[in-house]
Amino acid sequence: MPDAAPQPEIPFALPRKSPKQRERANALLADLDRRYPEAHCRLDWTRPHELLVATILSAQATDEGVNAATPALFRRFPAPADYARATPDDIAPHIRTIGLWRNKARAVHESMAALVERHAGEVPRDMESLLALRGVARKTANVVLGNCFGIQAGVVVDTHVGRLALRMGLTRHEDPGKAERDLMALFPRERWSDLSHLLIFHGRAVCRARGNSCATDAICGRYCREAVTRRRRGP
Repeated sequence: MPDAAPQPEIPFALPRKSPKQRERANALLADLDRRYPEAHCRLDWTRPHELLVATILSAQATDEGVNAATPALFRRFPAPADYARATPDDIAPHIRTIGLWRNKARAVHESMAALVERHAGEVPRDMESLLALRGVARKTANVVLGNCFGIQAGVVVDTHVGRLALRMGLTRHEDPGKAERDLMALFPRERWSDLSHLLIFHGRAVCRARGNSCATDAICGRYCREAVTRRRRGP
């Protein structure tokens, strides 16, 4: 886990949550901590720019698919300057197994070139600068800031987190931005990055989009609105 870092101001208002809602959220967080003590970012990386590249590549792709492609990519382009000196056509062969690889090759090239031109080859540590990079949206920026620098600027809301947030009654919103604000308001700021990992692990292991095992899982049985409703209705 990165060392403690100064946390930026939140540039928008968060929805109001009651003490009871926060108490329930903290109980869920504690249960997830006990269940998944090993929860972590599932993308493989050793340096911040590698996680930035891997997260850009992960859009509409699996972590496993990205992790299969990045070792050779990272060996060929060990630093942002190596990407900047190359072309998208040089990058593309290394990521052909990943969906939307042509667009992603351009995004990786342009974002790494921007790191060299604007940030001396270093990954910036603020949301605004990250969002100015091609291929970087708020989810990607939250992944990089939280995992590389311990900066809790928000909660990563991917398909797993969004699905669980709805099912567990943590939000009423399908829009990731609105769901993120609900999660930020409910959970302690110092755990925002951990929260996304915990929910993703639970989403992969139990609360899947299809074929889930909510009916027999203790965490889902306690927190999932769908599971509670089914139990009350009976078989």
